[in-house]
Amino acid sequence: MSDIAENTISRKPIAVTLLGLIICGGLLAMPGLAGPPNSEAVSDTVRFIGRFHPVILHLPIGILTLVILLEIGAIFSKNSNTSTKIPMFFAAATSVIAVLAGFLLYQGETEGTPTEVLTNHLWGGIAFSCVVIVGFIIKAWTDAGASAAWLYRAMLLIGVGVMTYASHGGATLVHGADYLSKYAPPALKPLFGGEAVAAVVEKPAAEKTVYDDVVAPILEEKCWKCHNADKIKGKFRMDTYELLLKGGKEGKDLIPSDADNSLIIVRSLLPIDDDERMPPDEKPGLTADELMIVKWWINAGASPDQKLAVANPPADIAAAITRRAPVAKQHNPGEAQANAAKEADAAKAKTDGRDKIQLAVAEVQKSFPGAVQFESQDSNGLTFTAVSMRGKFSDEDMAKVTPVIASLVSADLSASLISDKSLALLTGATGLKNLRVSETKITDAGIDSIVKMASLESLNVYATEITDAGLQKIATLKGLKKLYVWRSKVTPAGIEEFKKKLPTCVVETGT
Repeated sequence: MSDIAENTISRKPIAVTLLGLIICGGLLAMPGLAGPPNSEAVSDTVRFIGRFHPVILHLPIGILTLVILLEIGAIFSKNSNTSTKIPMFFAAATSVIAVLAGFLLYQGETEGTPTEVLTNHLWGGIAFSCVVIVGFIIKAWTDAGASAAWLYRAMLLIGVGVMTYASHGGATLVHGADYLSKYAPPALKPLFGGEAVAAVVEKPAAEKTVYDDVVAPILEEKCWKCHNADKIKGKFRMDTYELLLKGGKEGKDLIPSDADNSLIIVRSLLPIDDDERMPPDEKPGLTADELMIVKWWINAGASPDQKLAVANPPADIAAAITRRAPVAKQHNPGEAQANAAKEADAAKAKTDGRDKIQLAVAEVQKSFPGAVQFESQDSNGLTFTAVSMRGKFSDEDMAKVTPVIASLVSADLSASLISDKSLALLTGATGLKNLRVSETKITDAGIDSIVKMASLESLNVYATEITDAGLQKIATLKGLKKLYVWRSKVTPAGIEEFKKKLPTCVVETGT
């Protein structure tokens, strides 16, 4: 009888052991067999399933915590007969499901070479699942009569360590590397991956630069979380000036001297429900002050080292910089009051009549929610974008924008159904500086309306029916600084003739 019992004890967990080890082997081999991630080749179904990873991963974490609490209770309760094998099974099973969902997320969302943090998180999750599976196997043997309770509990502790490591990597990817360290007491910052806090030395006002001391802090707060060394969304990093200028998979996200066509501005202005809007998912975007500051910096040439004092920002920009983060302390109370009064007067002059414009904006918003907004809180200028509507926006829709046309400083009608008829309506926008009508039906006839927009500084007629004849008409816009004409019917000879007439305008031909 003793031999039969011994054989039963030794054979009973064998199937569990073999199946568990096969699963572990499959998880470990999975990244190599699948190859590098290629988001462009992944189906929407894979992406859909993968996005359940953040939900599922809490199951094995919670169940493993329960197992540990039960084991601790068993240690202090000599008469406890409670087995943790069943909850340990579910911890192992859900950990495998979480890893598989995470791997699908990794394949569907990763663009280009995965970062070190992302790769480490992937392997941390696989290691955690394998540790839990091995822990379940040991528990199965223990309940079958093997003396391995100490080893089982050791595996639980190892599982907690691996889980902590993997979870930290996940938090870094979602919230940024400084998520735990940012508000930690100075003495504890190094323990959570932060840097020891050095004594803060206020930089003299004369040494402050526009980029380092004004623009970079804005981008760090609103953009770096998704565009840094650990998370390179859209193959675009913004945490250094060189990489910001380099751009991402969509091309040049920052075009010096041309804020209206820089994607970091264009996408910041999109409606909050637009998939192209940045930052995504209704996260707080650039404030009116921040948007005004960044646009001013770009239009001024986007210099990486220009001193703030040399840049001599206009009164409204200086006021915005001061509101966000005072550049220098005023030591003369009288001077401070005088400067504040000047700024207030300048702001008031720019916003007189705003109430009437707000009524017009509200009227247009009824038809096109989020499409029209003020250029800044210190300006009556309006921006209008039909990008989110694209092929659904026509000449009839443009007529509904009439109440705000007189106040427009920027209009983006790209990829819409508008024709030359809509351009005739825009002649009422006497302060229009930026116009994008790329990929529309406009022709040379519409240029007759465009040349009446004397304030135009940037014009995009990419992929339209514009010919050399229309191009020569555009040359009469003496204030034009940027022109985008590639994939139109304009010829190289026509462009050369245009440059002779308007040498101060930069012509982008896509080559």
